[in-house]
Amino acid sequence: MSIDLTERAAAKIRNIFEQNDMPETACLRVGIKGGGCAGFSYTLDVTGSPADGDEKFTSHGVNLVCDPKSHLYLNGTEIDYSDDMLKGGFVFNNPNAKSSCGCGTSFST
Repeated sequence: MSIDLTERAAAKIRNIFEQNDMPETACLRVGIKGGGCAGFSYTLDVTGSPADGDEKFTSHGVNLVCDPKSHLYLNGTEIDYSDDMLKGGFVFNNPNAKSSCGCGTSFST
């Protein structure tokens, strides 16, 4: 399985890459870290190229990378983007999350 972006999220990422003159090898790094009110927090970062051992995906023309440990928790996740005034930003639809916080930025398994 993989990590996927919705078309809306991919368009937002492509726009960010263009605004920052990122090279064609640029990737969106998706991961997790300990913390947040539910146990794990989602992380998004931009990297110039994949690191050794990264899981690699392409979704709607955007290169995605994820370290193997994070991929265990994020496999099958779909990332969307919302313009909602109160809960705007990237939204993670993670089938591995048993529970998540109210704002959707952290989860537990």
